[in-house]
Amino acid sequence: MIIKTPERLSEVLCIVGPTGSGKSHLAMTVAQQAAQRGVKIELISMDSALVYRGLDIGSAKPSSAERAFVPHHLIDILEPYETYSAARFAADTKRLCAEIQLRGHIPLVVGGTMLYWRAWAYGLSVLPEASPRIRQELETRAARLGWPALHAELNQIDPLTAARLKPHDAQRIQRALEVFLVSGRPLSTWLAENPSQDGRTGATIPAGLKLVALEPSERKKLHEDLATRFDAMLQQGLIAEVAALRQRPEIHADLPAMRAVGYRQVWHYLAGHDSLEGMREKALAASRQLAKRQLTWLRAISARQCFDSLTTSGQQQALNYCLEQLKIK
Repeated sequence: MIIKTPERLSEVLCIVGPTGSGKSHLAMTVAQQAAQRGVKIELISMDSALVYRGLDIGSAKPSSAERAFVPHHLIDILEPYETYSAARFAADTKRLCAEIQLRGHIPLVVGGTMLYWRAWAYGLSVLPEASPRIRQELETRAARLGWPALHAELNQIDPLTAARLKPHDAQRIQRALEVFLVSGRPLSTWLAENPSQDGRTGATIPAGLKLVALEPSERKKLHEDLATRFDAMLQQGLIAEVAALRQRPEIHADLPAMRAVGYRQVWHYLAGHDSLEGMREKALAASRQLAKRQLTWLRAISARQCFDSLTTSGQQQALNYCLEQLKIK
């Protein structure tokens, strides 16, 4: 097949939506139809779980056949005991978009981690660098005292930040305490002095980017689809996948990878904290909460192009729009 070199794109397209809305399916369909027209698409994952090796079933990772057909980036780039940040995603994605375009191909970003979108599109506030030593000390203390106790400590030194965090929000509590211990100043002070553009306030999307949002018209139907999806993951071996991760001594429950929806609940089930049905209900509740947060992000971005992910016509309109924007229809 002769691969056409598309004219340089004025915008990079990004497909977003709540978990289970069909983002990856749309992206693959766009890539397949582009290939039929002699245009090469490369996908960049905007998903905080897909970066980790070994998190396959619970993250709905693209199959080996899909990844062989269409190049995928930012998948399987880290071990589960490592960490990946929004700032690193922004830098990686900017670099990858430039490299893909230099190859004469089209970059297509797809995923639902909206903090990554914010970092890529608007930038992040300037904060002190992470300290592995302090993070480990905080994790050790949390294992002994529990995250609610550390949340109470945070409330003493930074009540503004503590007020917006839940007592079990381990990752954000840890970061807020780390910032204070590294710099001697509360996180809320840093954010007030170094604000970033939010991307959730109705601001227009920065030039060079275009956002395609798949948003279900019926929340009840989305919840039913999420339940079906999670049950399929259980049948595919999610519990065995997490059990294998638990056997690795360097992996523990407080790692960002193991706090991903589904993985956290199965980990607790294998630790004897829940029944099978209890684990399932907690995982579904977490999935619904994640979808709600993602939709809240999206609905505040005024310039997005929105399509109903639950209707055939909405799915077709989204596909047509993507092909038109990428100049391959």
